[in-house]
Amino acid sequence: MAVSRRRFVTSVLAGSALAAASTTDLLARPAHAASPPGDVVGKVTVGYQGWFSCPGDSAPIGGWWHWSRDRFQPPSPANTTIVSWPDMREYTRSYPTAYPNLGNGSPATLFSSYDQQTVDTHFRWMQEYGCDTAALQRFNPTGDEGPTRDAMTQKVRSAAERYGRKFYIMYDVTDWLTMQTDIKTDWTTKMSAYTASGAYARQNGKPVVCIWGFGFSEPSRPFTPGPCLEVVNWFKAQGCYVIGGVPTWWRQGIEDSRSGFLDVYHAFHAISPWMVYRARTVEELDSYYANVNVGDIADCAARGIDYLPCVMPGDLAGGHRRHGDFYWRHIYNMVRLGSQGLYVSMFDEYNEGNQIAKTSETQATTPAGANIRALDEDVVACSSDYYLRITGDGGRMLKGQLALTAVRPTPPTLGTPPPATGNLAAGRPTSASSQNGQFASGNAVDSDAGSYWESGGGSFPHWWQVDLGASHQVNKLVLRLPAGWGARSQTITVLGSVDGSSFATIAGASAFAFDPATGNTVTRTVPTTTARHLRLSIAGNTGWPAGQLSQVEVYAASGTTDNPPTAPSGLTVTGRTASSVSLAWTASTDDNGVTGYQVRQGGGTVVSTVTGTTATVSGLSPSTAYTFTVIARDAAGNTSAASNAVTVTTDAPANADLARGRSTSESSHVQSYGSGNVVDGDANSYWESANNAFPQWVQVDLGATRTVGRVALKLPPSSAWAARTQTLTVQGSTDGASFGTLIGSSARTFDLSTGNQVSLTFSAAQTRYVRITVTGNTGWPAGQLAALEVYAS
Repeated sequence: MAVSRRRFVTSVLAGSALAAASTTDLLARPAHAASPPGDVVGKVTVGYQGWFSCPGDSAPIGGWWHWSRDRFQPPSPANTTIVSWPDMREYTRSYPTAYPNLGNGSPATLFSSYDQQTVDTHFRWMQEYGCDTAALQRFNPTGDEGPTRDAMTQKVRSAAERYGRKFYIMYDVTDWLTMQTDIKTDWTTKMSAYTASGAYARQNGKPVVCIWGFGFSEPSRPFTPGPCLEVVNWFKAQGCYVIGGVPTWWRQGIEDSRSGFLDVYHAFHAISPWMVYRARTVEELDSYYANVNVGDIADCAARGIDYLPCVMPGDLAGGHRRHGDFYWRHIYNMVRLGSQGLYVSMFDEYNEGNQIAKTSETQATTPAGANIRALDEDVVACSSDYYLRITGDGGRMLKGQLALTAVRPTPPTLGTPPPATGNLAAGRPTSASSQNGQFASGNAVDSDAGSYWESGGGSFPHWWQVDLGASHQVNKLVLRLPAGWGARSQTITVLGSVDGSSFATIAGASAFAFDPATGNTVTRTVPTTTARHLRLSIAGNTGWPAGQLSQVEVYAASGTTDNPPTAPSGLTVTGRTASSVSLAWTASTDDNGVTGYQVRQGGGTVVSTVTGTTATVSGLSPSTAYTFTVIARDAAGNTSAASNAVTVTTDAPANADLARGRSTSESSHVQSYGSGNVVDGDANSYWESANNAFPQWVQVDLGATRTVGRVALKLPPSSAWAARTQTLTVQGSTDGASFGTLIGSSARTFDLSTGNQVSLTFSAAQTRYVRITVTGNTGWPAGQLAALEVYAS
């Protein structure tokens, strides 16, 4: 399997970054989606490889698939395909490697995607952090990796159903020279069956398929336009919504795109241009925004094509990430552009360092001496879930739940203070009253002494602020301007806050004299004060009519710090209704006392704040899965790490159909008449089993064990459906494996005079899976149902 699609890099930058900076606000216009919101439009999709295996995991391919260059030898610094190291703390099964021990002395182990628990963990993270849909990568399945990829599809389906995520098949045609025939066979004989799952992504009512690689200029994709267009139209004729993973320069037919493919690109329902390795800096992202993306979305809008651009966290190994600023800028640019959805590359691509899944935070959890960068590679501490948190914020901004902002909302760490010695402000989140052009507040805490913050125009005062991540006993500041600047004096008041909203004066207004003879550096001791947020209010500047700071360093007295609380533990669900969930947990401890707790939903949205150790979250949707965690806060404004996560499904409304929209499965189906049709609410769609092969069954997973006392079975109400009698058994199960009988086998008549439906009542039972087994049908030699509705009574 070639991985060259990830490595293809264009040689020409997309125009001048200065030009981009001056024109983007004029060019940006909100775009209208060609399609209404669905499972990809209005959503965040993540590319999911699922391609790692290890000896002993039972994967058919065998060996260290995608961990090692020689998969029959264990991965080591000399035999590897990865450049990033996963955070292994949440995997229940791991496999020893030939890498050196981690920096903390623990063995260096890796996970296998073939373990269902690994896939479940990844999809739980998707649920917790707002990743709506996963695009399962499918390379040429006719070779030795085919059986393993086939099995991975089922594992992904299971995890998506379990955690309420959507998934779809994303074909990659790299090195697949017989693609034109093979891809159709693979879809019709294998992959199309998965569209029967309630978790399979649909857009405009159609199952989603993506084809990645048409039109790329690399030799590994030598296809001409004709066969490619034929394949796109074939999938459309199958009733699919077809996305094109296309070259960056698809519209112009230059650089990474072959010429003559415009008709192919325009045949897709949606276009997702590739961006990995195209940009390495924020300035290059802005250049692509102005010189490529703006024209792309206009072309798509003119033709009714959805625009679903690729966004990326940046290559960790290449040092592109800038502790989240690069990723957030890419998301921000695509949201302000008006993109209809986002495609994140990638979720689990540890091979090329552009993964958002949890990653080693420091060299303590990375193989010693292996030259693998951890998330703190630019000397800014980042928690392992940082890029998942950014993704969650980006999804909320895409959906209008978070205001459009160029400043990333989430800090690199939550609840963990930086080292109490050294410069506490280095790399920390910043803000300011204003900025002039590209001279942003973050320039004052980066490692470049030549970059600087400058406030915007208008009368003084202006202010600049830094969040130190935890409260410290601050007592010294070092302020700098670029060494080559002329002398000037700025009048500055130093203020501090523990919560970021209420500020008190630490040091009153005084002149800070910057002189090139002393390196334009001012060191100032201030009264020792507990503060997490430090603000510099600038009332005047003799050298320029604005506030200016190149570097701000903050130091604590004797390295003292107010430690954050311990994480709450033992979070459990104590009750639930159709619209609420009640929670309880064990109290945290803190050196100065816990002041309260925040209950957070999903990737971090605060939904309740309490002072005790119980809470009830209200306003929830019925029959919906939610994940909660709890964090503690202390009087200094410090926050703890998150508690354990709990996932709970709210109750259904009183006597509502418990099966509507739930995941389904079946013994078989013909053509497009899959089991998902029995829970879609469409009276005219239906499930039909294989013919002349009784018994047959269809079942629904209610998502959790429920009290069940009635089922309603329906056929389409059309007069074309003549009366018929089906011999049926109703069964129930709590685990999906062992079924008991709820209603024994009996002949049930469906007749238009009674609405072509049968209602069956039985003694109330606790069940999660409801199965209807059909052993005969007088109207057609197959099992047939348009609806399977399940009720409490």
